[in-house]
Amino acid sequence: MSEAVAEGTAPRPHRRLPIPPVVPMIVALIALWYVAAVPMNIKEALTQVERDGAVVSPESAVERRDMSNWALVARNPQHIAGSWATARPRLPAPHVVVEELYDSTIGEEVNGRRGLVRSGSLSNRSLVYHGLVTLNATFVGFLIGAVLGVALAIGIVHSRVMDMSVMPWAIVSQTIPIVALAPMIIVVLYSIGVQGLIPKAVISAYLSFFPVVVGMVKGLRAPDGMQLDLMRTYNADARTVLQKLRLPSSVPYLFASLKIAIAASLVGAIVGELPVQRGGLGARMLAGSYYGQTAQIWAALLTAAALAAVLVGLLGWLERKTLARMGMQT
Repeated sequence: MSEAVAEGTAPRPHRRLPIPPVVPMIVALIALWYVAAVPMNIKEALTQVERDGAVVSPESAVERRDMSNWALVARNPQHIAGSWATARPRLPAPHVVVEELYDSTIGEEVNGRRGLVRSGSLSNRSLVYHGLVTLNATFVGFLIGAVLGVALAIGIVHSRVMDMSVMPWAIVSQTIPIVALAPMIIVVLYSIGVQGLIPKAVISAYLSFFPVVVGMVKGLRAPDGMQLDLMRTYNADARTVLQKLRLPSSVPYLFASLKIAIAASLVGAIVGELPVQRGGLGARMLAGSYYGQTAQIWAALLTAAALAAVLVGLLGWLERKTLARMGMQT
């Protein structure tokens, strides 16, 4: 035994930093993405390398058209890498989407002729510009849906007539496909002179109010019979019970429903932009589908997912702060 060990000064074992569980899943999804891109893009890749003078099997384009994608991959393993770099891929590889994200954000704003650096304003070709357009409609629709949802929930809890009449209609409203309803809303509002941000906000509010209604009804009814009986012994009226008991008890349910509502509101804003085509992530996706730019579609999709994650994260942070201030466990 060495002197260091004898004196109790042996070096401590090195501790490895824990890997978040989400990291292996992300790595697995990216690997699966690369694998899936090979058979989906192999025909375009073989056509491209054939034009460049390479030898492919089979040589006839007609034979390749009639063969399955996996059979073409098996017969042309040397051209697998080309399926990750085709000009118009059916499924763009992850690095292609990342390049498109960079070009559509930092690259466009810094180096683009219409970008922020050269023109002083955001470029209408940038995902930053389109993301802000979508966020504006998302916030307005979310606020409308949240206020409407809370108001309906209070009415449903305090009125049996509203509970029996409004709640079934709120449930039925969510069975209508939003893709079919959005153009109707835009056309009706346009006929009365309402256009621009408001129609998209209405569609966002339509999707976001229902989770708030359901969550708040559950939260407002969370106090048990003993708590309600105690308020009655204090001779508290319905307004006092709402302010002092029902609303504080509903705060955790409210934030849980708001997280769902903000994501639904973002989806509603994107769907509302499809018929309008005047900016926004929805219009960006539609333009990519028109011109076969799948990387542009995927870049807009990932941007929308990132925005949803940030918005839900902000609500989660606000929830922790609010519950901690109220003395509730988070």
